[in-house]
Amino acid sequence: MSTYQIAQRADTLNLVDVLRQRAQHQPERLAFTFLQRASVEESQITYEELDLQARTIGAILQRKGAAGKPVLLLHPPGLEYVAAFFGCLYAKAIAVPAYPPHSARMLPRIQAIITDTQANIVLTTKETLTSIQSNLALRPALEQLEWIATDTLDSRLSDLWQEPMIQATDLAFLQYTSGSTDVPKGVMVAHSNLIHNLAMISRQCGQTSEGHCVSWLPPYHDLGLICGILYPCYEGFPATLMAPVTFLQRPFLWLQAMSTHKATLSMAPSFAYELCCRKVTPEQRATLDLSHWEVAANGGEPVRSDTLQRFTSTFGPCGYSSTTHFPGYGMAETTLIVATSYAKAPFISAAFSEHELQQGRAVEVSPQEQGARTIIGYPHMSPDQQVIVVDPETRLQCAPGKIGEIWAAGPSVTKGYWRNPEDTEKTFHAYTVDPKQGPFLRTGDLGFLKDDALFVAGRTKDLLIIRGLNHYPQDIELTVERSHRAIRPGCCAAFSIEADENEQLVVLAEIDPRYRATVGATTADAEENTQRKSLDPQEVVTAIRAAIAEEHDLQIYRVLLLKAGGVLKTSSGKLQRRASRAEFLAERLEFWNEE
Repeated sequence: MSTYQIAQRADTLNLVDVLRQRAQHQPERLAFTFLQRASVEESQITYEELDLQARTIGAILQRKGAAGKPVLLLHPPGLEYVAAFFGCLYAKAIAVPAYPPHSARMLPRIQAIITDTQANIVLTTKETLTSIQSNLALRPALEQLEWIATDTLDSRLSDLWQEPMIQATDLAFLQYTSGSTDVPKGVMVAHSNLIHNLAMISRQCGQTSEGHCVSWLPPYHDLGLICGILYPCYEGFPATLMAPVTFLQRPFLWLQAMSTHKATLSMAPSFAYELCCRKVTPEQRATLDLSHWEVAANGGEPVRSDTLQRFTSTFGPCGYSSTTHFPGYGMAETTLIVATSYAKAPFISAAFSEHELQQGRAVEVSPQEQGARTIIGYPHMSPDQQVIVVDPETRLQCAPGKIGEIWAAGPSVTKGYWRNPEDTEKTFHAYTVDPKQGPFLRTGDLGFLKDDALFVAGRTKDLLIIRGLNHYPQDIELTVERSHRAIRPGCCAAFSIEADENEQLVVLAEIDPRYRATVGATTADAEENTQRKSLDPQEVVTAIRAAIAEEHDLQIYRVLLLKAGGVLKTSSGKLQRRASRAEFLAERLEFWNEE
């Protein structure tokens, strides 16, 4: 098997160079495999075939003058999406990945992205274009764009492609933020940002050309795109891809693919590891061999130590090792990663006093102590990047153990937000005082440094301040979901509103569809009724209130039980607390009740 290494300086390298060299030196090596829903139908593409498709798409974009201009990608997950993304790079166009609008509900976001980018070319597939024609009629502005089905292009167009002169500062793509805390904005990712972050991932994951990646993550978001697609190509090992819906419907298929392909790398948010623990049966686990898995990257949402331990306990008999866990911290504004744990080594976690955290101090305590909160630490950072913790009010750098806002600077920090100079200035051009240093990216995350490791406590915009004390919503949400078996894990939201002249706590909790509301019933005497258990809503509310009072010394102003899907989330699965708060205030939430 070829172990060809890209031999070019990182400060001049770009992904067009990477794929072109792989196609020249490893033409027949498998680049990507896509698993269909049935898990038996596979489509595959080699580096040579991918290069041909990228040149074909790149040629038509060059003919249409797309160099330096945004081009929208509306492909479903699959190999056509991969080829279209590289095709944009081959044309020196600016790729704008987005979900295909399969329903009218998704059109406003697509319209907003097109309005912001002023893109006039959309790449998609023939099947997708056919399926969304009726929706396009609802938005005449979308219908007037130039739509190109990349899977219908004649490969002979590739002969017309001309290799572009790409500068390190040229934009590669716009990563639209998920909107978990604000209106989505287009993060401008330059070629130099990508190469620097990919080099960081390479060093910190420790993979080689003998590796194999499996990813079900959405390719439209930074973790799925960069770690699941671009990194395997950068490093030179194959990747097996599947659609997110495939995993969500049958989590076992993710682990089965890891086992079948003897994969060494995969990545997912914390909820996915939790879902596998709950949904993969003992009979299914007995068929798995996860002993080849070296790096299980965990990011995109707060990483929970107990979830990692539960996954190890559940899948340890399948060969999974606790040192495989690889928690990471990052965001679109830093291309992808900022800090991680060390690969193939135990992850770092420590318990801190909840009371002291509320005061803005990190005081380590025993994990068994009442009021202890366990937080993951990230000790591995790039030496040419700077990560500091700053008091957001005084802009003075915090001492170790003092909670402040996390600021970052370095080659992976992106150029700002597309056509948004005001937010770019506010977010990307921060300076400390005494001494003055910068510019830094203000991440919006709260955290602290301890023993040269970064600990992330929560987001500044989501922080709840009730009776003068700081409360992190993810801690409250974890307590809520553990308070009763009927509450769906990862589907709770906590926020504050102003009521009775004070900040008051509101909790939303989704109820598992297996339960139906029946006043007077209890889980103790619940009977199966069309495979759904009867449950008194007041029992759940009482359990939530008791757990929050005991663990956080808080009284809840309102508890709302919602149907599955009632808590708002982004397309990548992140909680939208502020949007959920707005829906609560507008009384637009769909309650869980008797059908």
